[in-house]
Amino acid sequence: MGDPLHIDIITIFPPIVRGFLDESIMKRAAQQAAVTFRVINLRDFTSDRHQTVDDRPYGGGPGMILKAEPFFKAVESARTPGARVILMSPQGRPFRQALAAELALERHLIFLCGHYEGVDERVSLGLVTDEISIGDYILTNGTLAAAVVIDAVVRLLPNVLGAEGAADYDSFSVYPLEHPQYTRPEEFRGMKVPSVLLSGNHSEIERWQNEQSKNRTRERRPDLTEKR
Repeated sequence: MGDPLHIDIITIFPPIVRGFLDESIMKRAAQQAAVTFRVINLRDFTSDRHQTVDDRPYGGGPGMILKAEPFFKAVESARTPGARVILMSPQGRPFRQALAAELALERHLIFLCGHYEGVDERVSLGLVTDEISIGDYILTNGTLAAAVVIDAVVRLLPNVLGAEGAADYDSFSVYPLEHPQYTRPEEFRGMKVPSVLLSGNHSEIERWQNEQSKNRTRERRPDLTEKR
């Protein structure tokens, strides 16, 4: 295994992300040295005794805006050459599996997590290499969105899922949606496992899985079929 992927998360709510990082696949990935995590409290980079990170927007309007200065200080303390600085934003590039695979090839990712009404535009202009959105909806906290992206990226790192190629047939990795999956028992409440999956005929099983994947995509996500 090569050098680990370094991920920094800059947030005003460290406990939200620390709990997520200390469980399941994220914990395993860190133990395997596939990734290192560092949670950075944005308030540590303020200059007043109240650790103020926000202020009223110029021009008026509702809510509060996160200030530029703490973000600049935090990123400058953490950034390495070539690091991608990612602002989670509903105005950003839509997050897709292809982007997760792209980010999994990087060596250092820095996530900036907003809150309140937004982030001072100068953060985007002076620091950010990528703005990413996880969907057309608004969250109260960008830390939650960052956790989604981090999960999707880290699970693609070599051997993190415990088996070579375990993520190769995920939905959106090959044909957009994955085929149906079953496990024991063979029958449950009158619902039976398709007989082809019990046949031991691998070529027939593969053919069935491919057809089911295509059918499921056409039925559930026709927009993906059209794009393809």
